[in-house]
Order: sequence, then C-alpha cells, then structure tokens
Amino acid sequence: MKVTVLVGGVGGARFLQGVKAALGLPATGPAPEGHPHEIDAIVNVGDDIWLHGLRVCPDLDTCMYTLGGGIDTEKGWGRADETWSIAGELAAYEADPTWFGLGDRDVATHLVRTRMLRAGYPLSQITEALCHRWQPGVRLIPASDDRVETHVVIDNPEATDAEDSAPQVAIHFQEWWIKHRAAPKAYRFASVGADQAAIAPDARAAIAGADVVLVAPSNPVVSIGTIVSVPGVPQALASTPAPIVGLSPIVGGRPVRGMADACLSAIGVETSAEGVGRHYGGRGEGGLLDGYLVHTGDSATVPGATVREVPLLMTDVEATAAMARAAFEVAGRDV
Repeated sequence: MKVTVLVGGVGGARFLQGVKAALGLPATGPAPEGHPHEIDAIVNVGDDIWLHGLRVCPDLDTCMYTLGGGIDTEKGWGRADETWSIAGELAAYEADPTWFGLGDRDVATHLVRTRMLRAGYPLSQITEALCHRWQPGVRLIPASDDRVETHVVIDNPEATDAEDSAPQVAIHFQEWWIKHRAAPKAYRFASVGADQAAIAPDARAAIAGADVVLVAPSNPVVSIGTIVSVPGVPQALASTPAPIVGLSPIVGGRPVRGMADACLSAIGVETSAEGVGRHYGGRGEGGLLDGYLVHTGDSATVPGATVREVPLLMTDVEATAAMARAAFEVAGRDV
C-alpha cells in the first residue's frame, strides 16, 4: 500500500510513527529492505523562517528527527542531548531575535540547508539529502519548494496610546506562537508567497499515486490549512482516486496539543471535532474528506464524509497505530 499523509508539527510527526507501526514498520528508523508498503509525508512549510541568516524548517526537522531517532522526546521538538553555546553567545551579543532558541546540534542542520539553498538546490532535494543521514523510513516532502510563510494579524503587543502606534500588526506565525504564546488576539492568517508558489512535483505525484491519503491530527489552520493553501494542492486532492481520511485534532472540545483553539477562533471555526470536520468539508460536497475520525464520545456530522468514533489519544506508538488502522478501515484499505 502507498500511503500519503498531510502533516505538520509535533503531533504530525508522532502520527507518522503510528502509521509506520500500523504498516508493520519500525516506528523509528528505516524500513526493512523489500518491505511492501510506502509512506510519503507532505509536510507544512508555513512555519519556515529565516533566523540569524539560517533557513529553519521546524516541521520538516521535527518529522526528520522524530522518525530518525534524534528528537528530544520530552519536548517533542529539537535535538536530543542538545547544548546551547551558540544561543548563549547570540544572547551575549544581544542579537535579535532572542525568543527562538537554536541549539548547537540543530544549527548544523540549518547550516547545511542554507548552504544548499544558496547553491540553488530546491527544498525537496535538500530535505532528501538531510534524510539520507537520518533514515526516517518515510519520504518527507515539503508541500512546496517555494516560500510559503504563515503570518498572522494580531493586536499590536507593543501598542501605546500614542497616535502613531498601529493597533494591529502582521508578524510571522512563529513570533506569535513562541514569543507571545498566541496571547494577542489573532484576526486572520496569511500564507505569504502562496500566490506565487506551486505544489512540489513530488507532492503532486505522492497524492496522485496514493492508495489512501490521510490528514494527520495536526493544526487544521496553520499546518493542514497552509498545505492546502499552496496552489496545486487542492486540485491534486480533488482529483486523486485515493480516499482521503482525516483525524480530528480536537478531543472533548480542546486541542490535544498546542493552541489550535486560538487559530480556529481567528477564522471563526468552533473548537470542536465537528467544527474542524465541517471546516475541512466532505469531498462529496466539494470539501476535502471522504472519511473523518473523531474521538470516542465526540459526535460529529460532516456532510459528504463518513464519520467514525475511535480513541484518538496518541498515548504511545501502539495507540497511534490503532488510529491509523482505523483510518485505513474507513478508507476501505486493509493492511
């Protein structure tokens, strides 16, 4: 079976471990030679950002480190056994931004990526080269090789009563999320560069050639939403013969991880499994999904999609694998 998964962030990386396990693959590390199943992950690039002259791709790196065995398992992001000498020196120079920590081991990844970008390589080829070291057992594909960055319009956290203070400002999503902990009210999101971007060729092929497409329980606005904002992605999803099954990131009216509720409120979507399902929409009604999984006890109706209740807490790899197997069942694909 060929499985394509739309993913972003820590939850998406952990879900990929469950997909691997559901297909009989080791959750961490490469697939055994000759294994019959293939997994392609189309990864959000909206969180990507330039910091200190380096191109940082948080979601791609989190997936790569998690699946390759190099992640800090307690935080869910960054490198294991990390040190922070470079961050300390940058702070001593008072070099902005100070709110995003770059660990020493992590910097090496960004240095290689930046050097290759400046040499003219596309992000998809760079990601493949980086994964040659980590052997994640999943082909990680950026949604686009072009710049697509998520920015957010918020109440200006620096505003004063002075007449020249803008009441609202647009900042990079990472600044809002990390520096401000999503506290300033968000009014809207913009995928900067999306109008001029295009779906990565490998991403288009992965969607077209899949036996099943899964939408991970990642942030529906700034992860999945950014992926589907890339020109060519909606068309590829609409035309694929593969069934598309999504998993709710909302359990009991709350995000399983992170602050997705702040993002959903900004676009006027209720923070509930049904709210997210209706936001995605059923493919039979012109939306995204053929099937939708919600947590046991969370009822939802999504016109045009089959809805099923199953446990959706990723407490460990086996629980996550059970989620993936349930998605395969809804899609009518037996492993």
